[in-house]
Amino acid sequence: MNDGYRSGSGAGLLPPSSPLSNLSRRTSRAVSVMDIHPPVGSRIVVTGMAGAGKSTFSRVLSTKTGLPVIHLDLHSWNPGWVRVPEGEFLQKQRALLSGERWIVDSNDVDSDLLVERADTLVVLDTAWWLCAWRAFRRGLRRPRGSQLPDGCDESISQRLGDEWGIVWRNWRGRKSVRERELSMASRCRSLMSVHVLSSKREAAEFVDHV
Repeated sequence: MNDGYRSGSGAGLLPPSSPLSNLSRRTSRAVSVMDIHPPVGSRIVVTGMAGAGKSTFSRVLSTKTGLPVIHLDLHSWNPGWVRVPEGEFLQKQRALLSGERWIVDSNDVDSDLLVERADTLVVLDTAWWLCAWRAFRRGLRRPRGSQLPDGCDESISQRLGDEWGIVWRNWRGRKSVRERELSMASRCRSLMSVHVLSSKREAAEFVDHV
């Protein structure tokens, strides 16, 4: 940027101390940042506390953008509700995120892989008590359109145990989970487009402006 102000670089250029010159540099920097990190790219990670509304938001965003959704949780289980080993799960993530167009819905994306592959991070900063209420309600009735991992059946008692267990975990992690998500957002701000959405209204406005 400063090369343009060197002696002999051209006539009529503003001096570095000029207020208009400072405005020009700030504007140029803002434009360059937008060029590098557009508001929404084509490799989007949607994260947030369990019950934050990640799956619903991702499906709505997918409808608006045409990007396919990857519900990462569906890939974290083998048939019979056997947890995929950590190393194998990381390899699955690498394979799933190797494409150039996707929306990943999960709070379990490997942080290094997220930084390496994503161009957009959306954090649903939903209040912990609202997340807990949604999990409690899901225990009573699974939302229409919900998917289960291949080869995994779900009894009522299992669903109650899983979802109501989230209520307890959300209360226990009400500070630490939010701090972790916001720390990741802060880490990624200089690397990609980052959006922290704290309400349904903000989420709806975000989608409307995509």
